[in-house]
Amino acid sequence: MSYIRTMEIAVAKIALIGASGNAGSRILKELSDRGHQVTAIARNPEKIAALPRVVAVRGDASDRNGLAALLTGHDAVISSIHFTASDPDVLIAAVRTAGVGRYLVVGGAGSLEVAPGQRLIDQPDFPEAYKAEASKGAAFLDRLKTVDDLDWTFLSPSAMFVPGERTGRFRLGGDQLLSSPAGSSISFEDYAVALVDEIEKPAHIRRRFTVGY
Repeated sequence: MSYIRTMEIAVAKIALIGASGNAGSRILKELSDRGHQVTAIARNPEKIAALPRVVAVRGDASDRNGLAALLTGHDAVISSIHFTASDPDVLIAAVRTAGVGRYLVVGGAGSLEVAPGQRLIDQPDFPEAYKAEASKGAAFLDRLKTVDDLDWTFLSPSAMFVPGERTGRFRLGGDQLLSSPAGSSISFEDYAVALVDEIEKPAHIRRRFTVGY
C-alpha cells in the first residue's frame, strides 16, 4: 500500500549524494548550518568541505549495493548529481534497498513549462549544450512519477542556476518556469534554502516544484 508522510522534523540524519558539486556543496552547508547530521557522499570525498556534523565518505552512484549500504539508517536521501552521469533506476533501487522513505532530487529546469504544454527544453533557443542533461532530467522526473512507495520530491531550479547569495527571499511554483523582469534565475545558495525547507516541513510529497526570484 502506498502512503505519504508529512511529518515535520527539526533535526534529521541526511545522506547527500554529490556533496562536492555546485548545488551539493551549498546544500551541504545549509544542512550543517541548520544542525542536521549529514553523510556527504562523493567519488572524491577529499573535495567535500569540512563542516560541523558532516561525515565525508566515498561513494559511487552507479554501485547500487554499495550506495544502499551508505544510505541505510538515514531519515532522508538527497541526490545532487548530473543526470547524464547517473541512472534513476539504480538510485531509486538503492534508496529502496536502504529502507529510506524520503528521497529528494536536485532537478533541472528543462522540463518546466513556459506555456501550457510547452516545455523549456523544446523552445528553439534552448542551448544545445544543455539538451542532453535536460532530457535526462525530464526522464528522471517521469520515472519518479511512477514511484508510489517512496516520498519523493523533485525540485527544479529556474533557467539560470548560478552562484550567488543566500537571501532567503524567493518564490515557489509548480510545473511552470518562474521568471521576472530580470529573467529566470535562482542562486545555488537560495535553492539550498528551499530544498532544506522541504525536508524540514514537507509540502511537495510525490510532486515536482520549482524555485526562483
